[in-house]
Amino acid sequence: MELPRVTDARGNLTFIEGGEHVPFDIARVYYLYDVPGGEFRGGHAHRELEQLIVAAAGSFDVVVSDGVSTERFFLNRSYYGLYVPRMVWRELEDFSSGSVCLVLASQRYDEGDYYRDHDEFVAARAAAELA
Repeated sequence: MELPRVTDARGNLTFIEGGEHVPFDIARVYYLYDVPGGEFRGGHAHRELEQLIVAAAGSFDVVVSDGVSTERFFLNRSYYGLYVPRMVWRELEDFSSGSVCLVLASQRYDEGDYYRDHDEFVAARAAAELA
């Protein structure tokens, strides 16, 4: 998703409004930083939570999967965000030095909303599609 940009010789500004630039009201904001080289984050899916992931600084890859196909997105511009809907497995990889991953979430933290086992996630996706 391309986010609004206000360009100015003094520096640019990007803003994000819940329900306007993302398809959900923002209930939580968090960010990842100082991720050591070679490490990855994520490795889970959410039952209900939606997210917008932005490379606020630096760059990283977001790998998403619906349990059948996988796609990789390279984020390196602070005015682009990747919308990740519910029931999508995601991993964050290849963080550049000094990168900051900003995440806007549709819900507050709830451990019960997580699929942390990939096989369990794939089975739940398959069952939901049969229903």
